[in-house]
Amino acid sequence: MSTSLPPVRRIVTGIDANGRSYIAEDGASPAMLTIEGRPGYRNNNIWRTAGSPAPVGAADSVLEHRGVLPPKSGTVLRVIDIPPEDKDPEVRKRVIEALFAAQFPDAKHDSSSARHPGMHITDTIDYAILLQGELVAIMDEGETVMRAGDILIQRGTNHAWANRSGAVARIAFILVDGRR
Repeated sequence: MSTSLPPVRRIVTGIDANGRSYIAEDGASPAMLTIEGRPGYRNNNIWRTAGSPAPVGAADSVLEHRGVLPPKSGTVLRVIDIPPEDKDPEVRKRVIEALFAAQFPDAKHDSSSARHPGMHITDTIDYAILLQGELVAIMDEGETVMRAGDILIQRGTNHAWANRSGAVARIAFILVDGRR
């Protein structure tokens, strides 16, 4: 049976008026999203940059972030808690379609895929770091099980994520704007 994980702790540093470093913020992300009908699912947008090179002193703009894609020439860091999938394929498809419609409408999503209803493509380089649990990374051809500590480099490929375990998995994504 799946249980929720503790909230993601976001710690942000800064430089004070005297040029000294300090902890500017310590707590849950102000940009945490859930999806109705999927207990245990949480999308924590942690930070984003709006260009490259990124100004190190830029104000926090994570609350302005919408969708899956980072800003043009920017990045987005998010941590997602993914509960186990429903065994019923129709329920699974309905839940995933609702998720993409509500949180990731900018992804090139194809819920009719024979491989998995969560198949999608983004024009990004993604560093996916599994922090806890187990997830299956699904490609057009093949799939692989990821366990805590595994890192996947997603290079603008069609893919989906499946949690076939009995526990919530936590994965961190750093998405870097890319081009084809």
